Amino acid sequence: MKVLLLNQCFWPDVMATGQQLTDVACELAGRGHEVTVITGRRGYDDPQLPFPRRERWRNIEIVRVRSIAASKTSRWRRALNFASFLTTCAWRLAFTRRQDVVIALTSPPLISWLAALFTRIKGGQLVCWVMDLNPDEAIAAGWLRAESATAKLLAKLLMSSMQHAERIVVLDRFMKERLLLKGISPDRIEVISPWSQPVHFDQQGREAFRRVHGLTDKFVIMYAGNHSPCHPLDTLLEAAARLVRREEMAFCFVGGGSEQRKVKEFAFANKLKNIHCLPYQPQEDLSSVLSAADLHVVVMGEAFVGTVHPSKIYNILAIGTPFLYVGPKESHLGDIIARLNDPGRAMQSIHGRLDEIEQFISNAALALNGDNRFAANQRSVRSGQSNLAAAFSKMTLLPKFIKEVEAIVSEPGASASETPAAKFQSA
Repeated sequence: MKVLLLNQCFWPDVMATGQQLTDVACELAGRGHEVTVITGRRGYDDPQLPFPRRERWRNIEIVRVRSIAASKTSRWRRALNFASFLTTCAWRLAFTRRQDVVIALTSPPLISWLAALFTRIKGGQLVCWVMDLNPDEAIAAGWLRAESATAKLLAKLLMSSMQHAERIVVLDRFMKERLLLKGISPDRIEVISPWSQPVHFDQQGREAFRRVHGLTDKFVIMYAGNHSPCHPLDTLLEAAARLVRREEMAFCFVGGGSEQRKVKEFAFANKLKNIHCLPYQPQEDLSSVLSAADLHVVVMGEAFVGTVHPSKIYNILAIGTPFLYVGPKESHLGDIIARLNDPGRAMQSIHGRLDEIEQFISNAALALNGDNRFAANQRSVRSGQSNLAAAFSKMTLLPKFIKEVEAIVSEPGASASETPAAKFQSA
């Protein structure tokens, strides 16, 4: 089976969607399929980071196309970057041969429409893997007005690609509900959440990371991942300001995105020495970085349920660290907390409820007083979360995704007999 994957980020980029797509590509290639990836030539978060134009890695053909190296600190820069990538991607697709299956993600938003056009012209089946839902997300963020011509055009193009897709993979039931309201048939929608990366609690890595960054004797509250307007950090920053006199506490922001600059500006303006900002860390250090936290924080904006899906929660579950979720209760994160049913491990609050959040952080610091007590508590927490973490593991969810892709070529009407997939299916 010939499979084409389309997304702006892919290995070695550390963005979450790139990591998920890399897992899929490696698994498909390992199962004997012919895999090609068309992706961006520059780092998604750091456009100054270049990657080779073309290479073969783990039996995957990687084709990287150019885009204008505009940062995503403003809407027009982001639009320029997206538009330039889509233009060069369209040019590359014009010279790409027919594929049996095309898997299109949503970075940038119109990539699925290009994929739909490609399969309409050249044939093959389309899988839309919805990592975020636009223009819904852009409207919720205030970047677009719902009644604007741009929003209406984007909505029309989204529907065009979704209606053409053989499969639509969404990340949670709330995304599915949004698509159902748009008139998409439920038979074509499959809910598969992102899976955790192969991370584990690493005591030595924890100690090393904390030592390097001056956090050895601190109670570390960590926000790790994309700093986006969809995940507003105002409440967490205000909590850091209120707890500035607690010298044993440190707030560590790790990652990137357009909002990281605001974190640094807030810390500088308020002279907060308890805020530490670090860039994205190498993928091989992920276990060490996440293990360094005593309390993780996951944030989602009130208006973004069903449009975005903070996937950092799955790595946090795998590590086993207690976490605080700030956002709407009716969300996939609320569902996870309900399944855990343990306020000592997972606490939920809403934006602006500072007293409650400050109290939870203080209680968590008191409960995990010192590294020795942390290690004992961590074993208890990991034990309690292990079953849920397994349900969201790569071992559980990646085969489910692969099964959906491979099933397409064996369905009535699919031309599998002339592709390598036919031999695979009959083996």
